[in-house]
Amino acid sequence: MADVLAGKVALVTGASSGLGRAVTELLHRRGANVFGIARDKEKLRQSMVEVVGTDGERRYAATDVSDSAQCDAAVQACVDALGGIDILVNVAGSHSLRHTADIADSEWAHDLAVNLNGPFFLSRAALPHLLERGGNIVNVSSIAGLEGQAYSAGYCAAKHGLIGLTRAMAMEFTGKSLRVNAICPGGMMTPQVTGFTFPDGVDFDLVMKVASPRGLMEAEDVAKMVAFVASDDASAIHGAVYSVDNGKMA
Repeated sequence: MADVLAGKVALVTGASSGLGRAVTELLHRRGANVFGIARDKEKLRQSMVEVVGTDGERRYAATDVSDSAQCDAAVQACVDALGGIDILVNVAGSHSLRHTADIADSEWAHDLAVNLNGPFFLSRAALPHLLERGGNIVNVSSIAGLEGQAYSAGYCAAKHGLIGLTRAMAMEFTGKSLRVNAICPGGMMTPQVTGFTFPDGVDFDLVMKVASPRGLMEAEDVAKMVAFVASDDASAIHGAVYSVDNGKMA
């Protein structure tokens, strides 16, 4: 398994922490040349150097994935640094709990911009390079893309949309060498989950309906599935949507 991705170029979003950092580390260990993007430039730089060594200094681009121009620039930076793209992993996301009636227009727009627009912008920019090299896209949705979750209207809408985007692209490119798939994680031990804040008056029985009786996973548990789907070992997997959730959806 150590070199199953040898020579592949992987662009990973949200690479500075949480699942994105775990995916970056695992793809690197399995032989890929990884290029990371995230918003916080210094945190991202430090993360990439820790993961890949001094060469990490040229393998990142501070990027707000909700901005299409920045996504275009990040894809070009990856191509310039590493010669192309074989794998795009759309991990970056944002999840805040809110009463639906209290969601501001700006909050709704932010939920969709980060969780849905970003993967679309990056996929659109990367498509020529992925098609040229017979590459693949792994979209990280969520079990919130498969079920309703209380106080998460924007996040659920975006993650359901990301599954729709995955399937639409899979159909469009069925006759091409490109593969497009989605992973739907459940709760993980990441800063996003452990740092949740709750609005006043929430029903915690409803909140806990999203939890697996087996508890939270480690980010690397999900990263292993991402790495498999991104590899040539998964060459027949196209248009698939996988739950990786400690049995929650069972």
